[in-house]
Amino acid sequence: MSPNQFKMADYIQKNLRHVLLSTEQEISDALHISIASVSRFWRSVGYKNFKDFKIQMRKQMDVSPASKMENTMNLVEGQELQQHYLKVSNEHLQRTLEHFSKKSFDNTVDLLTNANKIYIYSPGPSRGLGELMSYRLSRFGLNLQILEKGGSELLEDLLHFTKEDVVVIFGFIRILPEGQVILDYQKKIGFKTVLITDQLVADFINQADISLFASRGEMWEFHSMIAPTFLIENLIIAIGMESKEENIQRLEQLSDLRKQFNKELPR
Repeated sequence: MSPNQFKMADYIQKNLRHVLLSTEQEISDALHISIASVSRFWRSVGYKNFKDFKIQMRKQMDVSPASKMENTMNLVEGQELQQHYLKVSNEHLQRTLEHFSKKSFDNTVDLLTNANKIYIYSPGPSRGLGELMSYRLSRFGLNLQILEKGGSELLEDLLHFTKEDVVVIFGFIRILPEGQVILDYQKKIGFKTVLITDQLVADFINQADISLFASRGEMWEFHSMIAPTFLIENLIIAIGMESKEENIQRLEQLSDLRKQFNKELPR
């Protein structure tokens, strides 16, 4: 892209809803570029004009579980499903690694390993990821709690947050009101937050202490959990390696308990 095109693309990513309510002249004034540059931009990125861009974006934003599944079904129709999904999954993993920050990952491992208590807010489709994280990390002797309450009942849990705690927030596509309340309350108490998200550009990303990206697909697509699961499992292994000998010993104790109570509690 030319410098002006890149400037346009960055502005649209950060202000999409505002752009959809703007005129080309207003965009031109906001970016201090000519209206001719704005008008030429749409065709360079695959649209007939600004009107066509608005129509297509509104269609993509007006999504539902049914439309996302239908889009995916239409895409794979006539193809081998497993091969197609394997290709898509590899693309999500590759995109996740392209935007991977070792510094952010290592800082997350350090925060979770040394936290007094780890709270996990994993609403909706991310619930399974929160359960996986809690189940595996509890084996290492870490103190974890999944935040299951919504609405004003969340405040019952916030009451017990301390500055030595860490809150892991799953924010896919957007942050729900409960997640935003946690981020706001952080400013008062001083606990740390780790955001796991599928967004690269969003207002809420910089509100957390650390943000980790995991690709799940476009807004109008069936959202895959392959990359977020990959990220969570890497965190689990890395945290386990922080006190390797001690954690291996804990797992050996678990094996001994299984043998001891195999008859009473068969697997």
